[in-house]
Amino acid sequence: MNPRSRRTLVAALTAVSAGSLAFAVPTTAAPRTPAAAGATSAPSVKAAAKPTIVLVHGAWADASSWNPVISRLQHAGYTVYAPPNPLRGVASDAETIADFVSTIPGPVVLVGHSYGGMVITNAATTLPNVKALVYDDAYIPDKGETVFQINSAQPGSCVSVDPSLFLNLVPYPGAASGDADAYLKTASGPSYKGFDKCFANGVPSAQASLLAAGQRPFAVSAGSEPSGAPAWKTRPSWAVVGTQDHVIPPAEQLVMAKRAGSHVVKVPAGHLSLITHPGTVANTVIAAARATG
Repeated sequence: MNPRSRRTLVAALTAVSAGSLAFAVPTTAAPRTPAAAGATSAPSVKAAAKPTIVLVHGAWADASSWNPVISRLQHAGYTVYAPPNPLRGVASDAETIADFVSTIPGPVVLVGHSYGGMVITNAATTLPNVKALVYDDAYIPDKGETVFQINSAQPGSCVSVDPSLFLNLVPYPGAASGDADAYLKTASGPSYKGFDKCFANGVPSAQASLLAAGQRPFAVSAGSEPSGAPAWKTRPSWAVVGTQDHVIPPAEQLVMAKRAGSHVVKVPAGHLSLITHPGTVANTVIAAARATG
């Protein structure tokens, strides 16, 4: 390298080095005055987190029955869970759901369909993060009440006749003496309308056939197990009442909802309003969620 090129390279490296040093060790800035610091600016406000929605299915159904409601709630920006309900007994099912909900941070809106109403009524008593209850064509029991008792409280239930007329009873491992898994019969018979007109009235026949084939059984003993202290006495509640429900008579749903002080939403639907009128159900859940804020 000739002397001129060497001097040019040294000058360039010196300039880069000086610039790096100046950047690495900046001069100390003068203290900001209150005016310069924006002393009067408003602090940022963090938006309140939306509550998590937990949906509990009932007998002869599974979590997929909530799918039309779930899609609407997710579209509205809510985190939604629909854990499986064992359908083995009020206390044990409630404990299962309570264990699940206890792992969720922040507020929760707990929603139950049909027998799921028995479950959420008992589960929420031990869950301080449950801020509201929503009952969809559901049992809203008081202490000591049972599913079978509520079904018979008002005339009109298609599942309050002789069980042999509408149930297929199947043994299950570990069942107590006399207990069995109960499946709704698909075909109609004496004093029984059949699955589609009893449980799934208002649902298209092809879909009702799929529901009948995939139903989850309900332990017979769960129907006679008394409910515990009700969470609705310490939580606000909402009730979607299907005015054409053939499982839980609408008149009885309204009696229970009034007793619980629930906000009542009537819908021209059968027992499966979560499938036939998911928009109404989802909007009711959202109303409950917004009221917790």
